[in-house]
This record gives sequence, structure tokens and C-alpha cells, in this order.
Amino acid sequence: MAVHAKKIAVLVLVIFALYVIITDPPKAASYVQIGFQGISDAAKAIGDFMTWVANGGES
Repeated sequence: MAVHAKKIAVLVLVIFALYVIITDPPKAASYVQIGFQGISDAAKAIGDFMTWVANGGES
């Protein structure tokens, strides 16, 4: 039962993404840019943390 719910949720998200892309491409591009910016910021934060750990946790 949970597998079917997961498949339905993924299908709904795909349909929504296609709807946004078709009806408003600039807004869809903005969403993609925001997503990649978030991923970039998270990767930078993890890199900063790992550098801090490698330096012995000193401020």
C-alpha cells in the first residue's frame, strides 16, 4: 500500500513539474535556479565544516 502511495506522489510531482514548465517557462527556470543555488550553498557549508574538522575544530 505504501509503495502505491509513493508512486502516486511521484507521479503527481512529475505532472506538476510538467505543468509549470509548459505554462510558465521563466518561473520554472527560476525554480531550477533556486534549487541549484540551495544545493551549492549546502555543498559549500559541508566543505567549510569538513575543513573545520580537518583543522581540529579550532575557530
